[in-house]
Amino acid sequence: MQYCVATEEFLRFCAVERRLSPHTIQAYTSDLTDFGKWLPNDLSLADVSPPHLTRYLAELVKDRNLATATVRRRFACLRGFFRRLAKAGLLTDPFRDWQLQLARRKRLPRSLSRHEISTLLSSADTEGSFQIAIRLMVSTGLRVGEVCKIEIGDVSSDASSLRVHGKGSRDRIVFVTDQTLRRDLRDLVANRRDSNAPTPALLLNKVGRAMRPQSVRSKLRRLAKAEGVARRVTPHMLRHTAATLLIETGVDIRFVQRLLGHSSIATTEIYTHVSDQALQATLERANVLGALELG
Repeated sequence: MQYCVATEEFLRFCAVERRLSPHTIQAYTSDLTDFGKWLPNDLSLADVSPPHLTRYLAELVKDRNLATATVRRRFACLRGFFRRLAKAGLLTDPFRDWQLQLARRKRLPRSLSRHEISTLLSSADTEGSFQIAIRLMVSTGLRVGEVCKIEIGDVSSDASSLRVHGKGSRDRIVFVTDQTLRRDLRDLVANRRDSNAPTPALLLNKVGRAMRPQSVRSKLRRLAKAEGVARRVTPHMLRHTAATLLIETGVDIRFVQRLLGHSSIATTEIYTHVSDQALQATLERANVLGALELG
């Protein structure tokens, strides 16, 4: 099988059968294109062996100095690619006798402070669907892609819950506990139904089409810069912020796992770190020296 044909079939499988997100499909397309350019012209897919994988790894790490997360994703894509070909009986899986030995860097999630969140939410530039999108991400930890996929029918009658179409075809229910946000959601649903718009999407842009993740990213970045937030703010930081605030206020990690839609609690455990702000406040309340009876 030619490489281009094999990659097209694998990407179709990921998009249609595995229902991976467009963002993941785009990343996998880049990964497979890069590996295809690296492959020697005289080397067929069936001849790829563990030594080839080792050489490709060395180029990514030593020569190109790519980030560990990028390298791990590329090999995860290749592993799935070759595994599918091997399952179809087209070749022997080179990953069968080869494993990626690459240290996983433990990075703390980048979350926003309460002051930064308040600044963004109180800005005059946040209104309509965009403001509701931000409030949903901060209060429920929804991914930006999940927010943009919400349809009118996904909102319960009292707007206390939403049906979310998550990654990997995993649907889940998230709950809206803020009464003001519930009211705004009910009003938005009513207005959308009265407008008879051609799209079932809940959140629309200025031209009446469904909001797109990239548009939310761009607008959020511009908003943060205009409000004097020094860091580059992304929608995923709002998701991190929601999880961090819930953990810090004592919500059980299993509930946070379900809210975020993590398949493994190990993914959620990264949020059990204590933020510097929370650590400082706790230590000040403890006041160890002040509590000592000094003679």
